[in-house]
Parts: sequence; C-alpha cells; structure tokens
Amino acid sequence: MIPIPLRDENPRYGTPLVTGLLIAINLVAWGYELLHGVTLSTFDYGLIPSWLLAGMRDGALDVPRLGHILLHQEVPQPLSVFSSMFMHGSWGHLIGNLWFLWVFGDNVEDALGHLRFAVFYLVCGVAAALAQVLSVPASTAPMVGASGAIAGVMGAYLLLYPRARIRCLWVLIIFITTISVPAWLLLGIWFVSQLALPLDSGVAWMAHVGGFVAGLLLVRLFTLGRTRLWYTGP
Repeated sequence: MIPIPLRDENPRYGTPLVTGLLIAINLVAWGYELLHGVTLSTFDYGLIPSWLLAGMRDGALDVPRLGHILLHQEVPQPLSVFSSMFMHGSWGHLIGNLWFLWVFGDNVEDALGHLRFAVFYLVCGVAAALAQVLSVPASTAPMVGASGAIAGVMGAYLLLYPRARIRCLWVLIIFITTISVPAWLLLGIWFVSQLALPLDSGVAWMAHVGGFVAGLLLVRLFTLGRTRLWYTGP
C-alpha cells in the first residue's frame, strides 16, 4: 500500500491564502452537490469526453445516455473543464483530494506566490482534463474531482522540494505505523502507481498523470523572477 501523507516537515513562510480558498470552494461545491443530488450534479458540471469532442466527430453522441446532458446540463462542456475541478463523487473522494492539497499546496504557494499559484492550479487542472479526454475520447461518464489539478501541485512540490520529509501513515495488513520519507520517494511511488492502473479502473488516472507532468514542466515558468525556496534539510 502507498503510504498516506499526514504532514510534511517543510517550513511554511507565508499564509496559504489560495490553498485555503480552493479548499473552501470545493467544500461549498460539495454542499451544493448534497443539496441538489451528487449524481445529478456530476452530470450537470462534470466533464464528459465524448460530449466535449462531439463537434469534431460525426455520430459520436449516445443520445439516450446523454439526453439529460444535452437538454439540461447547467454549463456548456467547454466550461465544464473548469467546473469539473470543483465537483466530487463522494465524501472519501472529496476528503482525500483536499487533504493532499493541504499537505502539498502551502509550500508550492510559498514558492509561486498567491496569484501565480491560483493560475498554476487551474492550468494544471486543464492539462489533466485534456489528458483524460484524449485517453478515453468516447467515454460518456462524467469526470469530476480536483485530483488532476492537485497532481500538478504534487509535481511542482517534487521539483521544488525533493528532499523535504513527509510523515506518512503506513498500513500493511494489520501492521500500522508512521514513517518519514523524502518527497521524491513518496511522490515517485504515487506516480508509478497511477501508471499501473488500467483505463477502465474507474479512476481518471490519466488526468493524474497529465496534471503531474504539467506541474513538473510548468513550475519553473511560474517561479521565474521569484526567490527559489529549495529545501536544504537532510
């Protein structure tokens, strides 16, 4: 089992305003889903690959399955690339994503600055969504969740703070303990585990991969002109 990060041992230099705001927006969106129905909300605001690409292909739509979307979807599919980042399918989905954002987001926000971090988060989310769409272009299942954007944050964290220690919970059958591992090891194991998932696993793992790679590639651009906060611990 992949160790579950509990906290990092990386000092924070500023208040993670954007990280906190993103968490709050996701919580408000989840409240909306609970009030209006989680399944209905995911179809209204989720990203559906076949519908997003429908204008480029003939006969791509399964009209019976997509009838609700065609007639009643709250946002146009191009905008759902953004709205889908703030919707979730369950309490576990929500809590897991927001916990990872809290653990890794504050230090990346330190390095990028508030505004750049907000833009970086959204750009990684878009890259993650497009990676998933290209991997399953005929899918009629809505894709929701902040994990693609958060994967971008994790990719940035890996490049900025590879030696930062992460305190993790490790569960092996009945053996439970906490261990401290370097970020490069934890995030490397996480990335490889995503590549091992099949396309039909029910997890949008290509979104995770796309977001993570986008974070690795873009973080240097977003830190230009700012002090680099390299971690110098053991």
